[in-house]
Amino acid sequence: MNRGTAANVRGTPMTLSGIVSGVIHWNKARRTRAVLSRLSTHELDDIGISRGDIDSICLGRR
Repeated sequence: MNRGTAANVRGTPMTLSGIVSGVIHWNKARRTRAVLSRLSTHELDDIGISRGDIDSICLGRR
């Protein structure tokens, strides 16, 4: 890794746009998790998800 260069988990250099994109994605997931967590179990059921699905949805795995 070059001096002064940020690296991701795999060790490849990240550009500033990659870092900004990561922060934006993290914040969107954080906000989505907060909104879904405030819904009642009945409301979650109405939209077809369970409380256990929230993390997967926020991470884009569902």
